[in-house]
Amino acid sequence: MTDLMAKMGVAAKAAAAELAYASSERKYSALIGAAHHVWDQRQAVLDANCEDMAYGDAKGLSPSMMDRLMLNEGRLRGIVDGLRSVAEQPDPVGRVLAAWDRPNGLHIQRVATPLGVVGVIYESRPNVTADAGALGLKAGNAVILRGGSESFHSSTALHGCMVRGLREAGLPEAAIQLVPTRDRAMVSAMLTAVDHIDVIVPRGGKGLVGLVQREARVPVFAHLEGICHVYVDRDADLAKARAVVLNSKTRRTGVCGAAECLLIDWQFYNRNGAVLIQDLLRAGVEVRAEGELLKIPGTVRAEPEDFGREFLDMIIAAKLVDGVDAAIAHIRRYGSNHTESILTENDETAARFMQRLDSAILMRNASTQFADGGEFGMGAEIGIATGKLHARGPVGAEQLTSFKYLVTGSGTIRS
Repeated sequence: MTDLMAKMGVAAKAAAAELAYASSERKYSALIGAAHHVWDQRQAVLDANCEDMAYGDAKGLSPSMMDRLMLNEGRLRGIVDGLRSVAEQPDPVGRVLAAWDRPNGLHIQRVATPLGVVGVIYESRPNVTADAGALGLKAGNAVILRGGSESFHSSTALHGCMVRGLREAGLPEAAIQLVPTRDRAMVSAMLTAVDHIDVIVPRGGKGLVGLVQREARVPVFAHLEGICHVYVDRDADLAKARAVVLNSKTRRTGVCGAAECLLIDWQFYNRNGAVLIQDLLRAGVEVRAEGELLKIPGTVRAEPEDFGREFLDMIIAAKLVDGVDAAIAHIRRYGSNHTESILTENDETAARFMQRLDSAILMRNASTQFADGGEFGMGAEIGIATGKLHARGPVGAEQLTSFKYLVTGSGTIRS
């Protein structure tokens, strides 16, 4: 795999050098062309996905993982819309981030510039092939994609559409490369390719992210688990709470923005009873509860490890807390700094929640399922970065840039 990585890395570096000054029009054309080809070739992509679904079923993937893997015409339309949306975004390269003049006569600008070569390692979800390729290209980066073994055929089909868009726009085909093998050794090769890759973005479960963080010699945009909390405050509106709690858990259980823990204020519970838990139970959610909530028929006893766990399934942990500070303390202990939502009509309480928690995304009276770059107006995302360096939250095209300083003088010398 070392030879393959070196070959792809050299090609990516050459492509990145060209992309750094590629016009906005060419990048736009490549993405619009890719969108056209995905839709035009949708039956071939769906046929490829059928092969992947059979492979995943034979491997015994969980229902939530199979849902991540599955494509249909509606999801392909979402991929096409995402490509078009990224194409329509302002070009992040060349933006003047700041400018100032010095007393010595120098004029200084800080200008956005591509990162270079971005390596993306992901599991199951074939749409990441299109999203990551599109965002990398928009930001002037070459991208090396290593998709999960389960999505190999789907990713290959989608990658082919991306390459056709590049070719027709006159951009190097090596701008978006897909690792052409399921061999896991290629993951290790990418993680140590310091001469060829400038940053690694992992998108997957705890096992993948842990592997990347342990073995990477290349800088990493951390994307930890989505242990997302919903806190129902004593001043929450019941109708809003019922809608948000149910959507946060059940819309799609296999995404990182799905709620995994429900915290309910005691006063809210005393006033409204078990309605939120009963809504979840009726929807088919297994509610793992403790204390007073365990008396609700249909709940099961929560084990200590259920708090701080990413289920990615129709399962949620639930407990009662005494006020916003207790909710904050619980989230600090068990959260993954991904996404938390508070349901309240009290402005002061909402401000306290948002000031005292440090998750990448904090919401008020909104479903955690909105933790998505597309929903943030970014067109798409490579992932949700939960670290604190360089990028946080949804990683879109703008987050895939760095900057350089442009300094202009007039024969200026330093005394």
